[in-house]
Amino acid sequence: MFRNYYSEMKAVKEKACALGGMSGGRPRLGPALANFRRRAKFSARLIFLEKELIIFAVLQWLCVAAGYYLWVQMIGWIPAAAWERASNSNSASVGDLVLFAWSFVCVGLTAFPLGLLSGCMGAVHFLNRQGRESTIAECFKMVLPKVWPLWIFHWIDGWWTVMRILDRLPKKNDRRTPAQKALSEAIYYAWKLATIGILPALVTGRGLVDAGKRSVLLVQAKFLDVAFLRAGYSAACWIIGIAAYAGTIVFFVMFPQLLDLKAPVESRIFTFYLWAGLPIVSATGIVMLFLRPVYIISACDIYAGYVREREENLMLPPPPRRGGMDAFIAFFLLALAVLIVVFYRYELGIMDWLSR
Repeated sequence: MFRNYYSEMKAVKEKACALGGMSGGRPRLGPALANFRRRAKFSARLIFLEKELIIFAVLQWLCVAAGYYLWVQMIGWIPAAAWERASNSNSASVGDLVLFAWSFVCVGLTAFPLGLLSGCMGAVHFLNRQGRESTIAECFKMVLPKVWPLWIFHWIDGWWTVMRILDRLPKKNDRRTPAQKALSEAIYYAWKLATIGILPALVTGRGLVDAGKRSVLLVQAKFLDVAFLRAGYSAACWIIGIAAYAGTIVFFVMFPQLLDLKAPVESRIFTFYLWAGLPIVSATGIVMLFLRPVYIISACDIYAGYVREREENLMLPPPPRRGGMDAFIAFFLLALAVLIVVFYRYELGIMDWLSR
């Protein structure tokens, strides 16, 4: 199933890259932020009207924070000597490969509740739009049948986002040209732009293939609306991200005792990421509590307007009896495997493997 979904999302990615050449380009920062602020007023009214949106946003934040600190654990398992050997080598070490695989799994575990809760946010908008009562139970009942595609989409999207964030950080021996960096950023932006309608399409009963196609058509039909929304959201996230980066530096300047500056850099990696999580998670909380709800609700609103213009029916389909149970089983098994690794890493020989 994962392979089929990945192939389908790869096709959307190819169409997303083609959208990068559409006329209009990326809106300027000022108008984009102004447009996002205007949409925030509409979303704020819905948030105050439907309080469950706040619950979904808080739960998303907690999931991301838990995913980050789960990822940090693996950094603490890798001995300082292994980091030192890796820094003196130009090839990938065992620790690099293990950390890469661990990162992918952590993103997947976080993507499951994140996709489910994001879908519930979209469900609130559509239920409210149809004049139906929006409750937590009703939102989950509406979203559960689509939990598989929501999970896979957020896993792929989350992994790409994490890779782009890491790619943007300053690094040694970065031989890429400015043109190559700009191309990578443009492709990522095109992906985010072209997939903006997948979530609302999935919530309203579309399959992943159909949702991807409709998302691309949505961008073509509502390019300015979508581009302004995405650019405004990205700009706001950029501002918060830069503040988090600066805040991390200030944090360690104010509390130098948290890091033993006399110790080798390799031995301070875990401690750094552990304490850096405080400003990072705080900044993530601002995004999850204030920006992401606006983005999701606005995307659903644009999609609803697109469907109305096409004179299509937006009636929500009745959920099947056991929708999404196999996805919950798969998530449970993945989480169980992670817990076994965490608590039995010595017995499984993982620590000995990393030390070698």
